[in-house]
Amino acid sequence: CWQHHRCTTIITTVSSLCHTRITMSSEGKAVASTPPPTTADLAELETRIAALGESIKALKSSSDGPTDNKDAIATAVNALLDAKRTYAKNNGGVGVDGKAWEEPMTKQQKKKMEKARKAAEAAAKAGGGGGAKCGGGGGGGDANRTSEANAAKKAAKKAEAKAKKAAMKAGGGGGGGAPQATKKPGTGLSPPPPPTARMSAKSKLRPNQISFNPNVPLSDRPVVALTTAILANSIVDYELVSDHARRGCALGLPSGNGEVSGDLAMARFIARTEGGAAFLGGGSDDDDEGAALMDQWVDYASSLSRFGLARRALAIQRTLDPTLVSGTYVIGRSLTLADVALFAALGFPASDDAISNVEAILPAADHNACPTLRWIRTVSRHPAIREAAQLASNVARNDEAQLEEGATMDPLVSGMGYLEGANPGCVATRFPPEPSGYLHVGHAKAVLLNDYYARRYGGRLIVRFDDTNPSKEKDEYQTSIVEDLGKIGVKPDVVTFTSDYFETIKRYALWMIDEGLAFMDDTPQEQMQKERMDRQHSKHRDGQSVAEALEYFELMCSGKEEGKAWCLRARIDMGSDNGTMRDPVLYRQNVAHAHHRSGTRYKAYPTYDLACPIVDSIEGVSHALRTTEYDDRNAQYSWIQKALGLRRVRIQTFARMNFMYTVMSKRKLTWFVDTGRVTGWDDPRFPTVRGVSRRGIDIGALKQFMCSQGASRRIVNMEWGKFWAENKKEIDVRAKRFMAIDKTEHVGLTVTNVGDGVEYVSTDYLPKDPSFGKRLVRIGRRVLLERVDTDGMEVGENIVLTRWGVVKLTKVEGGLEGTFDPAGDVKSAKRKLSWLADAPGNHIPVVLSEFDNLISKEKLEEDDKFEDFINPDTQAETVVVGDAGLKTLAEDDIIQLERRGFYRVDRPYVNEGKPLMLFMIPDGRKKAMSGLDGKLAHR
Repeated sequence: CWQHHRCTTIITTVSSLCHTRITMSSEGKAVASTPPPTTADLAELETRIAALGESIKALKSSSDGPTDNKDAIATAVNALLDAKRTYAKNNGGVGVDGKAWEEPMTKQQKKKMEKARKAAEAAAKAGGGGGAKCGGGGGGGDANRTSEANAAKKAAKKAEAKAKKAAMKAGGGGGGGAPQATKKPGTGLSPPPPPTARMSAKSKLRPNQISFNPNVPLSDRPVVALTTAILANSIVDYELVSDHARRGCALGLPSGNGEVSGDLAMARFIARTEGGAAFLGGGSDDDDEGAALMDQWVDYASSLSRFGLARRALAIQRTLDPTLVSGTYVIGRSLTLADVALFAALGFPASDDAISNVEAILPAADHNACPTLRWIRTVSRHPAIREAAQLASNVARNDEAQLEEGATMDPLVSGMGYLEGANPGCVATRFPPEPSGYLHVGHAKAVLLNDYYARRYGGRLIVRFDDTNPSKEKDEYQTSIVEDLGKIGVKPDVVTFTSDYFETIKRYALWMIDEGLAFMDDTPQEQMQKERMDRQHSKHRDGQSVAEALEYFELMCSGKEEGKAWCLRARIDMGSDNGTMRDPVLYRQNVAHAHHRSGTRYKAYPTYDLACPIVDSIEGVSHALRTTEYDDRNAQYSWIQKALGLRRVRIQTFARMNFMYTVMSKRKLTWFVDTGRVTGWDDPRFPTVRGVSRRGIDIGALKQFMCSQGASRRIVNMEWGKFWAENKKEIDVRAKRFMAIDKTEHVGLTVTNVGDGVEYVSTDYLPKDPSFGKRLVRIGRRVLLERVDTDGMEVGENIVLTRWGVVKLTKVEGGLEGTFDPAGDVKSAKRKLSWLADAPGNHIPVVLSEFDNLISKEKLEEDDKFEDFINPDTQAETVVVGDAGLKTLAEDDIIQLERRGFYRVDRPYVNEGKPLMLFMIPDGRKKAMSGLDGKLAHR
């Protein structure tokens, strides 16, 4: 009875693992029904495959014997094959054993394969023997032997290929399995090498690349290594790469000589190389006892990996509860490798949902009093743990972890990507304009991207004026930048100045001299440039003492003439392929101009290259968004922060904004202003924020367009047409409709069945949206039409006077006449025309301005002189008479003149001497909406 009960239990277990129904027949045999489709979760499949294997062993070894359990064993074997097949299908063709998946062969297929192999061996031997018999025949014998040997080899290969093909065909047709995967050398899933092996084999990983599979659970990703790198302040030095074919995780060694595999091994390596003795359990590098205690906990965490989550959680609770009664962390008073390793053994429950899952496993006597649960909640809220969870989740750049229960973030705007390692409430971005000019649309993209990320992640935006060059900076520019940010809807959380940190930066510079990281140099500028190009050391680089360098630094800062020649240079690497790392200048004297904020207090100023990484770190910037033109300088930025022991800032790059037929350089734009070719920095032909705002850009459209370009690193020359087409979508839904007729090029039409009295018709301001209200339009016996619209008119033709109705023409020669037809068919008429009633007080003078590009060449090359490509015709004006309703418009209102286009009010109507001034807004079309083309191209 006991043996029968044991067999039944095994069958029940197999039934649950197979996701199938197994029942006992009347003869006592196991009968299985068809299983439903299996799940493709890799972690679950691994567990299921292992359990099925154990169950099959148990069934075969039961007292009933394999014969009696034949059906149950067959069902379990089929389920096992299906699970393995599904695993391989969802893991890039790689099986659970880390090898390329091959469909198992039947006994018959194996026999055929073995038969073909033996035939091939026999053929090879026969070929070799024939050659031996002919051995004494000189040159002819050698040829015969070679020929026969080749023939034998070909026969063997042919037989083997034929057998494989037959086996493949039989396996694919009978088993319904996935196609056989081909394993390429070095690309299959191989088990990680033993810990004692020297990791010196060739690796596909570049130095400091961390690679892992994005399809495995979070706990199987290198979360311990990532947390270690974050705590070691070196995470920005590592590049995370997604590899669907990799089973474990690996780190490319900095030397380039191989890789380290395994999360814990990687974590230990990072901690050791980054000076993390405390994290590894020792107060110092030679604290053997602390390190041994740490190893004990880490080994314990590693030993739990063979158990399921429930058993692991219960074991960890029983072990940790006594330890954590009087402590926050496992070892010491801060997070260590022991905490992170044990936390990873629990599945790395960084999210509220994951914590709830662990909590449900533990005994429910009093969760609030459980030391281990308190520890789990504490560790899960640690910034390094949360950042590691985000980095591990987003290795494929297409996902982010939701750690807070019920906390959701807005979906990414089309074109934007996730911020690497960003968590809500922990993001700080910055926009550092130099107050030496007006903002242009390129700056607008930078500030809008920074603002977008700060708002999406519930962080803060810092606007910091980089005022380190008094020769170019003015209060005028600083004020204009603040105003322009308001124009595009950006409200910084804080406004700061690099000049507020001059004393701090100076102390860091002196510390660099003390530590031998910088030296003073008086090499003339041209010679210095040549030496840097030739990778030649300065004469002061190696022989200068610290005392001499400090003396020259004070001389430079004193403002004396003899100190003018000296500058501070970083001592980095003159042999670097990256030119910015060849001992860049960090500090120089400037007494020619007083600083616009600090006056003459300082006589020497830090360069942007020194100031930016220091102030970014001090102000708490988490992500520094920089354009790709700074790519070479990113290494220098990181070197300075690392050398000074500062908190490291993550850099995220994006492409700068370039437009066709446009220059963005401050120097070139200043030339246009100084030569009088434009009216100022707010000229509507300028690419400045003020210029495009005056031209009629909508803030919402500007943000949408810039974000649609997103954080892409691809540099392109944008067409203005796309920019204005996006703008048209926004303004079209709110631009009120009016009409205007050319002041001189118009024709009168007499509507004979309308009286001379004062009459009006009511029409919507916005026909597609009546909620904008209505206005009254005067009608009359005589109306004005655009001359260009009347060409080819014929008697009897029906025309539509927009917003009024149909008029049937009764006379064309000698003046247009017609009759108003209240029942006329608007849709059948071919001409739909703008018009104005020709009556006293019914129209006002309006000046329409159109603009074209300042540059006539699509893209200027480096050796082009932009002065040779100046467009001579960039502005044109047309005087029209407009609807009397235009008197109500205010500055910056955006309207549509029917059949002419969209306009922005640059100056409201004052009187006949000061008419309404309207600036045409391009709409992205190459041709006008009607025959009213205007005088310049619509662009």
